[in-house]
Amino acid sequence: MDISFIVLAGGKGLRLGKNKALEIIGHKSLLQRMVLRLSCFGSDIIIVTADEQALFQSVDYSKLKVVTDIYPNKGSLGGIYSGLVASKSCYNLVVACDMPFLSQDLLRYMIQLAGGFEVVVPRLGNMVEPLCAVYSKGCLAQIERLLSEDNFRVSALFDLVSVKYVEAEEIDHFDPEHLSFFNVNTEADLKKARKLAGGEISYDKR
Repeated sequence: MDISFIVLAGGKGLRLGKNKALEIIGHKSLLQRMVLRLSCFGSDIIIVTADEQALFQSVDYSKLKVVTDIYPNKGSLGGIYSGLVASKSCYNLVVACDMPFLSQDLLRYMIQLAGGFEVVVPRLGNMVEPLCAVYSKGCLAQIERLLSEDNFRVSALFDLVSVKYVEAEEIDHFDPEHLSFFNVNTEADLKKARKLAGGEISYDKR
């Protein structure tokens, strides 16, 4: 399947009080970790940011593109829209830059499910994970409609397009601890992430 990856790195990090994309976890910034983890797929990676200059740390990947938000201050939905517009692929796996422990096998599984749907999104009980999901370019018109209505909830999109939910029992097969959905939002999260990264020696040394 023709797939690209969109990394949302435009968050203001209000709870952390700094640009979390540049925070170091296991000797690499969160952004560097994300690009390294996604680069194994050999696809284009699009980083969406509010300020391109803020991402001054080098990320070594030849198929990398950095774009700024088309509609500033429109939250994650605006970031998804900007990434989809910039992408050359019909299907795009969108992730937030602050998810340091994504399961590559889970991502592969989600990509395999994407044909025939406009969104593939994990669901754990009543909670969905819209920032670790596959979106097709077919979502663009509906996202633009939501943005024009000042409705920035990503979940609102799911009522307007065809959605495949990846349920907990499927996720458990690849990621039983659900660490793929661990986000770094606070200092406590940052401390926990650094502790968890201590068990990733083989990954960090790649």
